Amino acid sequence: MKAAIYCRLSEEDRNKQNETDDSGSIKNQKAMLVGYAMEKGWEIYNIYSDDDYTGADRRRPEFNRLLNDAEQHKFDIVLCKTQSRFTRELELVEKYIHGLFPFWGIRFVSIVDNADTANKGNKKSRQINGLVNEWYLEDMSDNIKSVLTNRRQNGFHIGAFALYGYKKDPDQKGHLIIDEEAAAVVREVFTLYAQGYGKTAIARMLNDRGIPNPTEYKRLHGLRYQQPKTKNSTLWKYFAISDMLTNEMYIGNMVQGKYGSVSYKTKENKPRPKELWYRVEGTHEPIIDMDLWNRVQRLIAEKAKPFNVGTVGLFARKARCAYCGYVMRSSKKGEERYLKCPEHHVSKDSCIGSFISVDKLERMVIDEINRLSAEYLDKDELAQKAEFCNSLSEQRQSLLTELAAYEKKLAEYAKGLRELYMDKVSGVVSADDFAILSKDMTAQKERLEKAIACTKNEISAVDGKIKAGDNRRELIEQYTNLTRLSRDIVEVMIDYISVGRRIPGTRDVPIEIHWNF
Repeated sequence: MKAAIYCRLSEEDRNKQNETDDSGSIKNQKAMLVGYAMEKGWEIYNIYSDDDYTGADRRRPEFNRLLNDAEQHKFDIVLCKTQSRFTRELELVEKYIHGLFPFWGIRFVSIVDNADTANKGNKKSRQINGLVNEWYLEDMSDNIKSVLTNRRQNGFHIGAFALYGYKKDPDQKGHLIIDEEAAAVVREVFTLYAQGYGKTAIARMLNDRGIPNPTEYKRLHGLRYQQPKTKNSTLWKYFAISDMLTNEMYIGNMVQGKYGSVSYKTKENKPRPKELWYRVEGTHEPIIDMDLWNRVQRLIAEKAKPFNVGTVGLFARKARCAYCGYVMRSSKKGEERYLKCPEHHVSKDSCIGSFISVDKLERMVIDEINRLSAEYLDKDELAQKAEFCNSLSEQRQSLLTELAAYEKKLAEYAKGLRELYMDKVSGVVSADDFAILSKDMTAQKERLEKAIACTKNEISAVDGKIKAGDNRRELIEQYTNLTRLSRDIVEVMIDYISVGRRIPGTRDVPIEIHWNF
């Protein structure tokens, strides 16, 4: 029998000599698990070790490598110190330990809490362990959020990175002090805008003088900074200037909580409504005085252009500069709308820039779609062969799959409640444990019943649309005889469009369309 050993540590170990060294706790886990495997006479296939990762982190590199190897059945046993070392999520306990591992022929063993899938009798204890670990994660998340919320409400800075123009006070945790070198640039930006310079013009001026943008400045000075996601990250951009000019932190007010986590199970964040931000006045020394701040805010309000909330440009996020790869920005001259490369406008040396009118690009895309449809599609044959209401049929099948999964899970919870009651009657589970476990299982059962009802309603609605009639020909005509583009068509058909610069001596602009099919 081949055993794969999995170890995990969630906290920074202060006894490491080097960052690449395993922590003391990991070494202890390895020693214990290797000794256990030798006792059992198991051959050790490999040791998978994730250091400084939580049990709820699904992006653990060695954890995912272990799962890939398990699927290929490179070993027979997964061996851990405890079940929580493998995962603290009940969902993953059910998915892998009780689902895929048995399907792949993999046995799961944890030493301390005696979890062993070869022993059918301790499945309930594994599930209870998973539930307790899930509660632990949720409680820990709530406790951390409570502490952080309290500190935000009291005006303490809790971010990992100080705002450009400030740095963390080494003598007082949660307090910001002015970084004079960067603050001078902040004051200049506000002053230039108050004097009538535009945001793009200010960015270009800073770039021409070789002043590093906030991220590059922090990197050069050995300060903590967030890794940039794009190239040419040393340049100032329009949006960096725009965000700076409206940030109340520069007048001494602590503003936090603009983003919040989606769930304690993921590191994803999403924007929060402005009314939910934490705002405390006068927490640190201001860089910008109130007179200059008020002048700038008045100018911003005067220059704000009305727009239709919720509308999206025809080629929004679809048109890219062929030379630097940046998403092109929309602008307007009179009644004509244009797309232009933002990189060229903030630094004349960084990109030669691409430029095209929206109307011209729309005509070029329509011509290419109609050319392709005329050349490659026989509409009569296509109409005969196209599956009736294909998209609706696929949607219906997807809903039926969801419904089956919900009903299966509901049956499992109903069975689990019956077994749990019998365990209480026989004395295997105490009355208190029964009350706790049955409450959670009943809540999950009710949630699934609501989901089943909603899914059945959606299936009925789709059935009604299918019954309404055969729309094959209309669908084909919609995409083969185009005179205008819609945002929906662009989303469905186009991945992105690479746009170049007008060829000298002509009116031609080279484009390259990357389709979604």
